Amino acid sequence: MRLKLILCLSLMTPFIFSCGHDRSKETKEETNVKETTAFNHVVEQFADIKILRYQIPGWKNLSLKEQKLVYYLTQAGLSGRDIMWDQNYRHNLKIRNALETVYSNYSGDKSTDDWRAFEIYLKRVWFSNGIHHHYSNDKLKPAFSSDYLKQLLADTGAKLEGEVFDVIFNDIDSKKVNQAKGVDNVALSAVNFYGPNVTNADVEGFYKAKVSPNPDKPLSYGLNSQLVKENGVLKERVYKSGGLYGSAIDEIIKWLELARSVAENEAQGNALGLLINYYKTGDLQTWDDYNVAWTAATEGNVDYINSFIEVYNDPLGYRGSYETIVQINDFDMSQKMKVLSDNAQWFEDNSPLMESHKKKNVVGVTYKVVNVAGEAGDASPSTPIGVNLPNANWIRAAVGSKSVSLGNIINASNNAGSSGRLKEFVHDDEELKLEEQYGQLADKLHTALHEVIGHASGQLNPGVGETKETLKNYASTLEEGRADLVGLYYLYNSKLQDLGLVENWKAVGKAAYDGYIRNGLMTQLIRLNLGDDVEEAHMRNRQWVSAWVFEKGQQDKVIEKVTREGKTFFNINDYEKLHDLFGALLKETQRIKSEGDFVAVEALVEGYGVKVDPAIHAEVLERNKQFTSAPYTGYVNPVLRAENNENGEIIEITVVQPETFPGQMLNYSKNYSFLPEVN
Repeated sequence: MRLKLILCLSLMTPFIFSCGHDRSKETKEETNVKETTAFNHVVEQFADIKILRYQIPGWKNLSLKEQKLVYYLTQAGLSGRDIMWDQNYRHNLKIRNALETVYSNYSGDKSTDDWRAFEIYLKRVWFSNGIHHHYSNDKLKPAFSSDYLKQLLADTGAKLEGEVFDVIFNDIDSKKVNQAKGVDNVALSAVNFYGPNVTNADVEGFYKAKVSPNPDKPLSYGLNSQLVKENGVLKERVYKSGGLYGSAIDEIIKWLELARSVAENEAQGNALGLLINYYKTGDLQTWDDYNVAWTAATEGNVDYINSFIEVYNDPLGYRGSYETIVQINDFDMSQKMKVLSDNAQWFEDNSPLMESHKKKNVVGVTYKVVNVAGEAGDASPSTPIGVNLPNANWIRAAVGSKSVSLGNIINASNNAGSSGRLKEFVHDDEELKLEEQYGQLADKLHTALHEVIGHASGQLNPGVGETKETLKNYASTLEEGRADLVGLYYLYNSKLQDLGLVENWKAVGKAAYDGYIRNGLMTQLIRLNLGDDVEEAHMRNRQWVSAWVFEKGQQDKVIEKVTREGKTFFNINDYEKLHDLFGALLKETQRIKSEGDFVAVEALVEGYGVKVDPAIHAEVLERNKQFTSAPYTGYVNPVLRAENNENGEIIEITVVQPETFPGQMLNYSKNYSFLPEVN
């Protein structure tokens, strides 16, 4: 489970590597950059996207063996990047290859509006790992004509024909993930997890018939496969060596074997061995065994996330998207924040949940602040800022979980320059001062509480199935909202000061509440086109949480809607009562999850999280026009460049910063394309 990089709750801010051993494969799109305070984080901005770069603090403090481990893990991650492209949409690889051929070979006039529109379209496709927007799931619309693209293809010898060409311009497959109520979500989603004739009923019936060997430890059926219908019979195409995506998976395995050879300790090496075996066999019991071993492997300076993990891109929440994040521990910050995981049981015991829904023994919650060394797949270029894994409820209850906050990603975002939006949307000077003084700390603490305490809290009632089965297409947004609510409930609590995490818990809590309500009811709407519903799981959860407490507190004017000089603001009048409302909603969301109450979750999400007030939406978009900073942020990744001696042994690994976004993306396609165009 993850906390996505968003516009930043406060609106203060919007919140690989080596191209092989041979340096001759590198392009001039890279430049050595030292770790300094003068580091330039901004790469470029286009459409609704800002591209940043990040540093890797502490890289030089690692031993060569540890650097090799990081290098091999990043190579493994990049080797599977095309899997994410194909998972997102069946035609993505064909389209990307054709567009990149045009971009690299076109020698015509590049000063025209059409060419600039083509460049922006390609950059948006790169950013989204396909032709659907990375956040809204809508198909990206080119600002050039089909005739112009045909001419570019003819001029460069690139091939793109028939349905694959037409889909760029028509309305077919218009939504990557369709979460709308009352429709066949699978049939109407373009994501390539299902064959063209598979329906919601097919999926639900197929997995209802599967029974785990141990009902108390349910396997993650569907996580690593594509479900297709052949001659009317449903069949899984499993992601594994020799199976679907096998050629890329073999490359991943090659690099993971090298990583295992330089593992920091036995536990880490054993976990890597299980991951390798999982990729070889596709066996879901091995996946669970790996997650148990990986969760228990908490020692060392280096850690990683790798495989088919998050299910947000599946409208029914079964299938995992490929992603990798390679991490170096930030020991100073991790020690400061370790206090949260050490006190996880206190937070559980003192939560407003029903007693039967509280865990009696919160085990194995580890929390670290880490510095990212590289990302790929669903984690790049758009990255989370916090991650809590594994996702299986039974493993979390029996073994525990790992929570990480991506420190250098957050730092890069915070130091990329302010957009000025904050002053436009805060209610008054008091709210502004609170945000400026405490906003970043509040955001960091909310991320930590969300991941460490939120996702680790609560338990299902005996006999209740997994949430993807009981809550279906609402499972992801409910879980993210539930974790948000845990964080919100404790952000306004003196316990944080008792633990030494803050010096003024009320001020930090007020800043957190101001930012969350401001974002949930107003500012996140800049991400939507006028008239659109809210569909992305995290956006939905921020809206239904905010809208619910706003409505329930109206009688006491807990949150007041204020109109001043034709502008709307939301002012919190009573933080104590808002704290209690967050607690009441937390109790209800845990009840819904624990009992598997589909009727209640549907009413909550559809009633508060989907529809947008058109008047406020239009106003927010109009007020936002004055700001040039893009609402979405993503990253290029540092390149880890390996130097070999005459025997082929790595003797040094240096960090090189990519200079441009196109340069990195073209290098990736050149050096990490291991899949055919059709899989």
